[in-house]
Amino acid sequence: MHPVLKGETLTGSFIKAPLKTFNRHGLIAGATGTGKTKTMQGIAESLSAKGVSCLLMDVKGDLSGLASPGTTNPKIDERYQKLGLTWKPLQFPVEFLTLSDEKGVRLRATVSEFGPVLFSKILDLNDTQQGVVSLIFKYCDDKQMPLLDLKDFKKVLQFLTNEGKDEIKADYGAISSASASTIIRKVIEIEQQGAEKFFGEKSFEVEDLLGIDENGNGKLNIIRLTDIQDKPKLFSTFMLSLLAEVYSTFPEVGDPDAPKLVIFIDEAHLIFNNASKVLLDQIETVIKLIRSKGIGVFFVTQSPEDIPAAVLAQLGLKVQHAFRVFTANDRKALKLIAENYPLSDYYKVDELLTTLGIGEAAITVLNEKGVPTPIAHTLLCTPASRMDILTPDELTKSISKSRLTTKYNETLDRESAFEVLSKKLETQVAENTKATKAAEAKEEPSQLDQVLNSSTGKQVMRTVTSVLTRSLLGALGLGATRRKKSGWL
Repeated sequence: MHPVLKGETLTGSFIKAPLKTFNRHGLIAGATGTGKTKTMQGIAESLSAKGVSCLLMDVKGDLSGLASPGTTNPKIDERYQKLGLTWKPLQFPVEFLTLSDEKGVRLRATVSEFGPVLFSKILDLNDTQQGVVSLIFKYCDDKQMPLLDLKDFKKVLQFLTNEGKDEIKADYGAISSASASTIIRKVIEIEQQGAEKFFGEKSFEVEDLLGIDENGNGKLNIIRLTDIQDKPKLFSTFMLSLLAEVYSTFPEVGDPDAPKLVIFIDEAHLIFNNASKVLLDQIETVIKLIRSKGIGVFFVTQSPEDIPAAVLAQLGLKVQHAFRVFTANDRKALKLIAENYPLSDYYKVDELLTTLGIGEAAITVLNEKGVPTPIAHTLLCTPASRMDILTPDELTKSISKSRLTTKYNETLDRESAFEVLSKKLETQVAENTKATKAAEAKEEPSQLDQVLNSSTGKQVMRTVTSVLTRSLLGALGLGATRRKKSGWL
């Protein structure tokens, strides 16, 4: 990349970012069609060439070309003539991942791995409802019932508010029906966005994001997200769980010479625009702490205003493509964006940002001492890999070669809380039915039966029987004959 001053490309100078600063996070911003995706592709190529693995969110489906060498064209030739460089086509080791029904290695995590705190934050629960979630996790831990997917969680919640409410009252406390109903609705909300495909086994191990091929290139993991643009809750749930898992799994490395992993979050507004304050606080906390693990996070979005100020303040490398101004609000936003960059003796930043061409950007990086450099109007190199997407056949062939497909694409459904409680309820029903039948068989006689079976009752019955018999014989004319023969008349 070369700086541009007064319309002239300064081929004797280069705009570079020290590799050791890539765990200080970054921003790639700009209007639609200004080249953000290709900038992300180019930076990922440069990192891969240095042996650094990357994870890229492909929301628009534009990044699969990283797996194939690019082809030249007159525009590339013209640009590299300006840069005074030679363009060379390259391809990089790519792993395609998926959260949904898209082709690729399946990404999953269990409910238990989230833990009660993070799971509650995803559901946006209040303190009382978070307490219920903690109770559920504690109960399942004590009873050794794995919480693997959402049906496990719902089954436990339903059991503890119905058949099992007496069982837990002494040791855990009661669960109000109002809290249970709210939590169930929150779970259904994320289910409607496809979260049931994400929660389950086999859990993805984040160490599998790292790797170097035989040429020393770092692995580029592309998560295919083209079918979840309208499911921001699922996207933010996944991103938070991924960042939390990376943070908890990777060891502290301090300030390494090169990052272990760089994560690019395309369409970052999908995370922040629909996230609760609690969720935003969690993301901000992870972003602040994760760099000590050797992890860098780059946000790719249309405007820096899409990123919360607390996160924006953590970003070291900033690449700002053209900003389009059409309204009064746009002019206000332009002023704020310009003020986010260091002062320059060479450019009026607000004017520069509205005049940048495609494939050009205003860039500031951190130097080796961690100090922001002055902003520079920069002509960017084009990617060495294909700038178009793979064909369906090429994509299928690439995915079929992955060893991770075999490891993760088999859906497991081992015995967990749902099955354990279902069996428990079936056993209780069977025992209750058996007890009812036994009780009916041994049912005590009624009061009438008790009276009739007593000595007094039996005497009364004999008398009644005798009277009825004499009455019957009299009615038949047999009683008088018997009396005459006996001398009564």
